[in-house]
Amino acid sequence: MKMTGMSESRSFALIHCVVSKPSRPGMTASTRITSSVTRSAMETAREPSGATRTVKPSRSSAWTRKAAASGESSTARTTSRPSVREAKMKAAAEGARTVPPREHGGNCDIKDLSRGSKVHFPVYVDGAGLSMGDLHVSQGDGEITFCGAIEMAGWLHIKVSLIKGGMAKYGIKNPIFRPSPIAPKYDDYLIFEGISVDEGGKQHFLDVHVAYHQACLNAIEYLKKFGYSGAQAYSILGTAPVQGHISGVVDVPDACATLWLPTDVFEFDIMPGSDEPTRFLDGSVDMPIAEDL
Repeated sequence: MKMTGMSESRSFALIHCVVSKPSRPGMTASTRITSSVTRSAMETAREPSGATRTVKPSRSSAWTRKAAASGESSTARTTSRPSVREAKMKAAAEGARTVPPREHGGNCDIKDLSRGSKVHFPVYVDGAGLSMGDLHVSQGDGEITFCGAIEMAGWLHIKVSLIKGGMAKYGIKNPIFRPSPIAPKYDDYLIFEGISVDEGGKQHFLDVHVAYHQACLNAIEYLKKFGYSGAQAYSILGTAPVQGHISGVVDVPDACATLWLPTDVFEFDIMPGSDEPTRFLDGSVDMPIAEDL
């Protein structure tokens, strides 16, 4: 889930309980996600008791975002006040990009941030705001296929409060959170190990990114033995609730990462044995893959 930034996806959030006064630097904003609703349920959803008001994007605001993306002027189509236009220009020039994870939140894409989570965000700027988006139905740790998680449109019911001086009190400079009690429950995993040596045999000193990359590649090659195409196996790791772990960063020169693949997501046995693996699929299903730029 993406926190504190506007989403590039089709999802969006509606804040029902808002802070009564602007945030100040050094505070922490405590946010509890009480529920999420898919966009298909929006027509029948009701505001919770005690909520402020539901804000839905208007056609003009949607056109303004589209025009801003294309570089056009929205003056002819909207009635935005000069101060609003100036604020947009200032945000475009000075605002932090929301594509990567950041010290204040950003696009963290953590699969355990879901209904019932409680998140504490550090506040770095005067008058800070809060927005959320990029909702996923399901996702594997790392969202390794970039947009490979099962994306969804929807809205959120959240409760927000402030802890004055919270950053100094608790010594935090990045968000901390308590995960949701509503999480995928799997007991049996097949775990793939990767070390920080790439496909060409080059060693990368304690590089956990390379190690996790290798763990994912090992899992993909393994699943291909059961009849999955490479693209299918790749997609499974991006959408199934796999776990990614940094398993070792002290035994120089190699870092070790592991990918935990829940076996219950498969309709057949994928555990290794003395016999040859059974090909349950013919591997003919392929998917378009965008080449790296």
